[in-house]
Amino acid sequence: MILTTPSLSKAAFNMIRMNFKAELQYEVLDASADFILNIHAANTPHQTIINEHFSISQPLHADMYTDPLYGTRFARFKAQNGPLHISYAASVDIAHYHADPSTLEEVPISQIPQEIMRYIYPSRYCQSDRLHKFAAREFGKMKPGFSRVKAIRDWIRERIKFEMGTTKATTSALDTLIEQSGVCRDFAHLMIALCRAVNIPARFVTGMDYGADPSYGPYDFHAYVEVYLSGRWYIVDPSGISPPMGLIRLGTGRDAADVAFATIFGRIKSWAPVISIDAVDDTTNGFDLPYDCEDVLSTQS
Repeated sequence: MILTTPSLSKAAFNMIRMNFKAELQYEVLDASADFILNIHAANTPHQTIINEHFSISQPLHADMYTDPLYGTRFARFKAQNGPLHISYAASVDIAHYHADPSTLEEVPISQIPQEIMRYIYPSRYCQSDRLHKFAAREFGKMKPGFSRVKAIRDWIRERIKFEMGTTKATTSALDTLIEQSGVCRDFAHLMIALCRAVNIPARFVTGMDYGADPSYGPYDFHAYVEVYLSGRWYIVDPSGISPPMGLIRLGTGRDAADVAFATIFGRIKSWAPVISIDAVDDTTNGFDLPYDCEDVLSTQS
């Protein structure tokens, strides 16, 4: 259920608690295959893991690594020939920072922190250099700030059709612009490329989404965008399939190449992931259900 309530006071926080579970099923066809998974909830100052459980059906050890900048967590292991079932479940608390969109300004290149400059450059799936003239013509003369980001988001929603099965793992922002269809990953890549083309730092986030319309099918991993404005990262979901408040962060990177939920070296057979997610309705203890609001939200400073 999605609730619509009046906007919170500006620069306030609200808390969401969500529970989710992801189950992955594979069959390793070679003698062995190496797996790198990004299915663990990120552990950040604004997303706290209350409890979690990770299991692998085969008797093996998983090496865990956490990106010190963004809390992205990776599990690496070598699986042997035969069936493989992977399960991860977690409860997380997410504190959302609210901002009035009219107050958010673009940061001049000369003032962008050095560690954020990587999100101005083109990347594998976000060829912002190839879209510079196009973006300048469409959005370059608009007033800088969140209003320009919103214009890019709305432009994508109007022209790109959300359609399952129309793209593949190699589809880029340019491909999506030409084909005018895609899934959340493709919407995110196109938005990132267009924002970078007008000098707005933008990055790719993988996660889980609560509150999506059932017509889109079963729950799946989700991709959305963060843009850097007024010294902070703010959530923008160009696909529009769920309220931004219903997003759980898994990985953060330049594009999908950095934070794919599964990278596999070896021959395997795979099945669609089975995912469940719910939100805790407990206002007495300070937990709201995700709802749509007019504020712009941030969960990463």
